[in-house]
Amino acid sequence: MLWKTMVGIGGVAIALVASGCASGSNSGGTSAGAGKSAVTVSERNVAGVGAALVDGDGKTLYFSDQESAQSIYCVDACLQFWTPLTIASGDSPTAGSGVTGMLSTTSRPDGQTQVTYGGKPLYTFSLDGDAGQAKGNGLTDAFGGTQFKWHAAVASGTASAPSSSDGNGYGY
Repeated sequence: MLWKTMVGIGGVAIALVASGCASGSNSGGTSAGAGKSAVTVSERNVAGVGAALVDGDGKTLYFSDQESAQSIYCVDACLQFWTPLTIASGDSPTAGSGVTGMLSTTSRPDGQTQVTYGGKPLYTFSLDGDAGQAKGNGLTDAFGGTQFKWHAAVASGTASAPSSSDGNGYGY
């Protein structure tokens, strides 16, 4: 069990160095801007998840049990691992084919406009290196005194069952 924690910590450290997140702040999110698809959220078959929601780059979108559009707790250190799906203020999120649930937005504590699906704020996970991965599905972690349980968002609007997880997270 210790080796899993050590591997997880090493992977997180590599991800932080590679992404330059060591500064402790995240000034941006995933956004449907220049060079990205005009569709904010679409559906894609993701191994171990099924018909998952993805952003304009094909990266799996997640939500936590603890958050709602009125209660956002993933801030500060949490943002080094979970990137909010954001759009420009005043814009409306757009849905691709297969997305049948309610897309909306909410204002984050930092003032950014975050996309929600069925009232749940959406995020990508920093350890999903490529489109079609879902390494954050079923992950449990904690930041700022809040414990989070993360799920890949699926087109049906219900939480996806994790493909395999021992519930220990990555040890960060």
